[in-house]
Amino acid sequence: MNKGDLIEIVAKEADISKAAAGKALGAVIDAVVKSVAKGNPVTLVGFGTFKAAKRAARTGVNPKTGEKLKIAATTVPRFTAGTGFKTAVAGKKKVAKK
Repeated sequence: MNKGDLIEIVAKEADISKAAAGKALGAVIDAVVKSVAKGNPVTLVGFGTFKAAKRAARTGVNPKTGEKLKIAATTVPRFTAGTGFKTAVAGKKKVAKK
């Protein structure tokens, strides 16, 4: 599924236009990105948590030459699935429809 497919599903389920669904989805994504970029986690109960995580500096190896490389420390986005999402993916529980 891509963003266009998701917009179609949201538009159908919420009984709104695709344009409105696209704006809403875009606003949600922008809000999550801005919050996580500031270092604030975003928790959607039952779905999961988006947060920023620090990755330490490390030494890597170029697979072609075998040369060692220094990889700098950085901050990366991380998603942790919530219990409801995990159980739905595992097939143990059906996803609730509203």
